[in-house]
Amino acid sequence: MGTIKENLWDPVAGFAVTFTTQFKKPVTEQYPFEKAPTAPRFHGRHQLNRHPDGLEKCIGCELCAWACPADAIYVEGAENTDEERYSPGERYGRVYQINYLRCILCGLCIEACPTRALTMTNEYELADTSRESLIYEKSDLLAPLSEGMEHPPHPMRLGDDEQSYYAPEGIIR
Repeated sequence: MGTIKENLWDPVAGFAVTFTTQFKKPVTEQYPFEKAPTAPRFHGRHQLNRHPDGLEKCIGCELCAWACPADAIYVEGAENTDEERYSPGERYGRVYQINYLRCILCGLCIEACPTRALTMTNEYELADTSRESLIYEKSDLLAPLSEGMEHPPHPMRLGDDEQSYYAPEGIIR
């Protein structure tokens, strides 16, 4: 324990730190106007990918929903038909929802996906003013159609069977 004389100077020393920092230039981030780049492997918003012809990669297996520790994913699968084909397999994800109010962005759903249909982008701005807008539907999660892609439903364009979609060229089947 210090003496009473030493204890009297403690508040003065604290005020000295405050007083000296008052005149320094503030270090602020200009976030909304200048966005810093994210790391290449940053886990941000999810994305449902497509095949090069536009068909969806999601087969509605629900493994991502089972792997989610926060129970933030809801998937409802349905059967493809020859008249209405959304994915090259037998099934597709008819309903796909991710609740970002619950999601902890852990990436376990990405690891569980057998077709690499679900990946994570670098988009990190997920805040919103209403709770309803943070439940992303399938239309919000689907990757945009690139040039040469056709909006599903349509027949398979990359081959006659499922293997031609999933196995790269040159692999012995």
